[in-house]
Amino acid sequence: MTNALRRYPVLVALCLAALLMVVPFLIVAVNAVKSPAEYSANGPLSLPDGLYLDGLKDFWERVDYSQKLINSVLISSSVAVGAVVLSVLNAYAIGIGRVRGRTWLLAFFVLANMLPQEALVYPLYYLSKEVGLYDTRLSVIIVFTVVQSAFGTFLLSSVLARFPREIIEAARIDGASTWQVLWRIVVPVSRPTLGVLLVLFFVWTWNEFLLPLVMLISNDNQTVSVALGVLQGQRLMDATMTNAAALLGVLPALVFFLVFQRTLTRGIAVGAVK
Repeated sequence: MTNALRRYPVLVALCLAALLMVVPFLIVAVNAVKSPAEYSANGPLSLPDGLYLDGLKDFWERVDYSQKLINSVLISSSVAVGAVVLSVLNAYAIGIGRVRGRTWLLAFFVLANMLPQEALVYPLYYLSKEVGLYDTRLSVIIVFTVVQSAFGTFLLSSVLARFPREIIEAARIDGASTWQVLWRIVVPVSRPTLGVLLVLFFVWTWNEFLLPLVMLISNDNQTVSVALGVLQGQRLMDATMTNAAALLGVLPALVFFLVFQRTLTRGIAVGAVK
């Protein structure tokens, strides 16, 4: 064991990190199918005698989970796709087009990534009221598309700045326009990196709470994360339903992550090789 720790410290650290992430999820999953009586008698670390699904059912019906799920999927998917497209366009102009003031533009995007969301709440609230987009899913999609694309632009700009100029020059000699160079050469070559951004943007947007809480006040427009936060403040909230809510809240994002795990791994591996 000691020799393994010395030879493979990174592998051991990754295994420990994975264990720390999996164990809380398993505890939540077990308690989500445990009756309140079993939870009170045996505590959160005991195994259930059977499957108690009333907690999942009660939470689903109380918050209209199907509508919240549709809202979260729609918002997260739209933001992920829109932010990737916007990041590609911005990074193509900055990284390959070499626009003037490139350093200042990158500094602006870094500043946008560092700006806390609490500072954006009131300006975005007031602006959405003025343009008539308050309490609409479109307002949240626009905001998070811009916010996520700031990180995507900063990352892709550094990647595209090292893009082989010979390939681009050869395409232009063959008569390719600027748009053809972008969509037929740059995007296919950068597909692994774009896949990583797509997965990250989806998961990050799914987990957002503050801005959706402020911008979406109607029950029909709220996301899963907002429903979880609002439900915690209601009375008669038992531990079984709390765990059921947490399980249903994280499960869709986990499924999405597992489905696109190969895309994420391939993108990180290609970036490491480059």
